[in-house]
Amino acid sequence: MTNTTTATTATTQETGLPVGTWQIDPVHSSLEFQVRNMGLVTVKGFFADFEGSLEAGEDGDTRAEGTIKAASVHTRSEKRDEHLRAPDFFDVEQYPEIAFRVTGVEPDGEALKVHGELTIKGITRPVELHAEVTGSGPDPWGGERVGVAAYGEVDRRDFDLHWDVRTPTDVPLASHKVKIEAQIGAVKQD
Repeated sequence: MTNTTTATTATTQETGLPVGTWQIDPVHSSLEFQVRNMGLVTVKGFFADFEGSLEAGEDGDTRAEGTIKAASVHTRSEKRDEHLRAPDFFDVEQYPEIAFRVTGVEPDGEALKVHGELTIKGITRPVELHAEVTGSGPDPWGGERVGVAAYGEVDRRDFDLHWDVRTPTDVPLASHKVKIEAQIGAVKQD
């Protein structure tokens, strides 16, 4: 992983993230997105192949970054997944990875506001996520773990995902607004 940037003004006490370097455990994490289909129902998709790390320093600096293999998209429909991998959407042949890095973290009531940069199809845009540390503690194998949940919304057109077939009543088949959710389980590194 590259391009780690030190983030912010929040201390580890304010963020709840214990001091240390934490490696994302993909087996105990999930990355999900949601779109409205024809304005009627929410359709969910997932990414199966991703990695990342979180770091909270003694000085209060928080850093985080991650990458996703775009071809690992899964929506329970192979036809739709193939379309999402094609140039209309992620164009995985030309842009195999999606990346996210934190640029800042600040307290937001009982939660956190996470500022970051999301890169899809080579286009980087600022995003804001709402997050919380959901817990931390020892695991049965002698390690230490932390949980983080983050939520947000992006407009897919900001990342050149402009495919726009519409219903007879002019509703997009796939909404432009995409909700994103990350449930992250991470293991402390020595």
